[in-house]
Amino acid sequence: MTEPKAGLTAGCATGTTAEPEQRPGDGHEAALLLERARAAVDPVLRAAIGSLPGPIRRIALYHFGWEHADGTPADGGSGKAIRPALVLAAASSLGGPAARAAAVRAAAAVELVHNFTLLHDDVMDRDTTRRHRPTAWTVFGASEAILAGDALQALALRLLAEDRHPAAPAAAVRLAGCVIELCAGQHADTAMERLGPGEVTLDETLVMAESKTGALLGCACAIGALYAQAADPDVAALDAFGRAAGLAFQLIDDVIGIWGDPLRTGKPAGADLAARKKSLPVVAALTSGTPAAAELAALYTAPRQKEDLEHLARTVERAGGRDWAQTQAADRMARAVQEVARAVPDPEAAGGLLALAEFVTRRST
Repeated sequence: MTEPKAGLTAGCATGTTAEPEQRPGDGHEAALLLERARAAVDPVLRAAIGSLPGPIRRIALYHFGWEHADGTPADGGSGKAIRPALVLAAASSLGGPAARAAAVRAAAAVELVHNFTLLHDDVMDRDTTRRHRPTAWTVFGASEAILAGDALQALALRLLAEDRHPAAPAAAVRLAGCVIELCAGQHADTAMERLGPGEVTLDETLVMAESKTGALLGCACAIGALYAQAADPDVAALDAFGRAAGLAFQLIDDVIGIWGDPLRTGKPAGADLAARKKSLPVVAALTSGTPAAAELAALYTAPRQKEDLEHLARTVERAGGRDWAQTQAADRMARAVQEVARAVPDPEAAGGLLALAEFVTRRST
């Protein structure tokens, strides 16, 4: 359910123009797709948030970076728009520009659900920084941030309920099911944090990570396919594509959570280690059977005093956690490519999806 605590501002043309030439792995291409997605969905998001009651609206506008805490306008980034970009790219890949234009409300609904999870995650994880400024709960209070997140989820389902597109009911069902899976993944994550270093397996951590992150990316792609009125096997293939790309995303995100540059991430260096989070690189290191794994387990169970987070990070790396995570991210990306080829065999038509998947797995630490 998480994303790196950083954002890209964006603004570009909206949904009815033709797709630009697609070149997988082209960072500029992915950036353009993200900008176009942000420009397409932001008016829908602003209108939906503007319908909320005043106090909740204020929290939501702050969270999205559109207002300061005192209610004055702000120009902060509201996130990378990866998930709405996937909705629109999936719709375009299977249905062309018309399907892309029709899916804008659905893309906004997915982005609302994503931000609902972020508001709740920040409270549960006690994170104090997101997108380079204080998290909503630290400014307005935990209960208030939770309620604002609840309202965003309700707005998402209302957007789909009011959409007259024939795919809207199926999209609403899929999005609601995804929220349940996200909650199950978050519950599993919370339960794992209470377990000792030797009580968590790598397989169950991978399943949890797919539920927390891959589920919503898969849902975004599947909803885009629904709006293109694609056949069921193609919808399923794009769901699998998004899940694989999402797990790759989480693997890289966990690497950034340990070794990332705070100036890029907006998150204190080593925050995941300081919180003793059992992220994927850490669990891979703990289960590696190496001497460094035993050292890491001892460090993770020792009383938390003033510590050298750089030493902890080096121990995870010596136990193979960083290399494993980066190798796994590449493997999941390869699986994603195979899945998208099943639904969209034309590389040019699939280019937008592939460019976005490449983007999320090639972020710099």
